Amino acid sequence: MALQLPDFPWDSLAPFATRAREHPEGIVDLSVGSPVDPTPDIVREALVAATDAHAYPQTMGTPELREAIARWFLRRRGVTLSGPDSVLPTIGSKELVALLPLLLGLGPDDVVVHPRTAYPTYAVGAALIGARAVAEDDPARWPEGTRLVWLNSPGNPDGAVLGVDALRAAVRRARELGAVIVNDECYGELGWEAEGWAHADSSAPERVPSILAPEIVGEDHAGVLAVYSLSKQSNLAGYRAAFVAGDRALVRSLLEARKHAGLIPPAPVQAAMIAALDDDAHVAAQKERYRARRDALRTALEGAGFRIDRSEAGLYLWASRDEPCWDTVERLAALGILVAPGSFYEGERSTHVRFALTATDERIAAAVARLAAF
Repeated sequence: MALQLPDFPWDSLAPFATRAREHPEGIVDLSVGSPVDPTPDIVREALVAATDAHAYPQTMGTPELREAIARWFLRRRGVTLSGPDSVLPTIGSKELVALLPLLLGLGPDDVVVHPRTAYPTYAVGAALIGARAVAEDDPARWPEGTRLVWLNSPGNPDGAVLGVDALRAAVRRARELGAVIVNDECYGELGWEAEGWAHADSSAPERVPSILAPEIVGEDHAGVLAVYSLSKQSNLAGYRAAFVAGDRALVRSLLEARKHAGLIPPAPVQAAMIAALDDDAHVAAQKERYRARRDALRTALEGAGFRIDRSEAGLYLWASRDEPCWDTVERLAALGILVAPGSFYEGERSTHVRFALTATDERIAAAVARLAAF
């Protein structure tokens, strides 16, 4: 029997992409958050140096990679892991999101909870095993039978950030239910507006809280995982470089399943990840590029009558003109600007559209100029 999966949502955007490409000065594609800036030289050099990869790589990651991930968590996220065996590299983060219900042994009688406004792959992961997906942000409303809870802070598409109190409440409820709780934190280095969610470390005012931080879980990571990707912070989307960390027993279980399935990041990619994780300078430089693009685009959108909701972190502006999202998509396509409709993330009644910051400075400037005529 064939799997019953939803239609791939991006296919429905194709006619609007065609319309946007007809603009005499070309399309400004702000629909997909795919990095456009160069991969840092230090990372590329590490990849090249590791291309004599004649042996099978380690599913668990090399000791050097696992130690680099642990160092990064302490330095950048304020998290002390229980050891290098509490981390595991993955082939990007999307495959882990989609496969985690399966790898954890969930089945058709189980519930997978995810945010109301959410990246669709959380629900797809439930569909792959026939589990029931429930979109609910309020922990008090998470049902009995919940085995896996997905959080996404900072969020895609809306850039929302869960503060320390909200994360504590979520962890507490998940533990009451006996559920695994996972925060997809792949935009964690891209915090913009810290009011209400600043990390306890006042020296890092834009640090987005990690679910593994001691002020949230204490010293006990039992039942708690964090997922992170280097695609955004280091322009490594094409490398498929990510990792999961937290509960040592859960990580060990995932490792065993992934060894059987052959889910192994290539050895040169593992070497490149070490270089990326140990170098903060390129991350800071990339963040400033995105900050400048964000500031320019936000000013233009507000001048064109858009309201920016949430968007405290991440690579997107979640914007609305209080009209059906597809009407906004059509209006913008006529100006040669392609955006993602909010219906991909929060249902057909959405009035939001998502603007990605992942375009060149020249294309962002073109969008700003065109929005003046919106």
